Amino acid sequence: VQLQASGGGLVQAGGSLRLSCVASGRTGSIRIMGWFRQAPGKERESVAVIRRSGASTYYADSVKGRFTISRDNAKNTVYLQMNSLNIEDTAVYYCAASYLFGSNWFLQEGMDYWGKGTQVTVSS
Repeated sequence: VQLQASGGGLVQAGGSLRLSCVASGRTGSIRIMGWFRQAPGKERESVAVIRRSGASTYYADSVKGRFTISRDNAKNTVYLQMNSLNIEDTAVYYCAASYLFGSNWFLQEGMDYWGKGTQVTVSS
């Protein structure tokens, strides 16, 4: 499985961005897709994760009410709509996927495939 993320960029605080991640290859095995981010000097963290069925979603507390994850299974694509961005959202955002739905399904340890990151920079 290959993951290609796009949509990052520079935005002012309070603005919005939408990230997209397209999966290719053996996409039929994917059960989970999600977004993770790593800010300078910090460890990578979960942002939002969704089951392929849409039955379960996870959001980090820091993004609840501002970010929305969605998926289009026909296009093998997951989206992250980011609204009311603030400086603390500045990070490299990574798309990830897993073929298992386990107890750690929303953590990076639960991911099997990773895409290259896309930079999101929020300016004041």
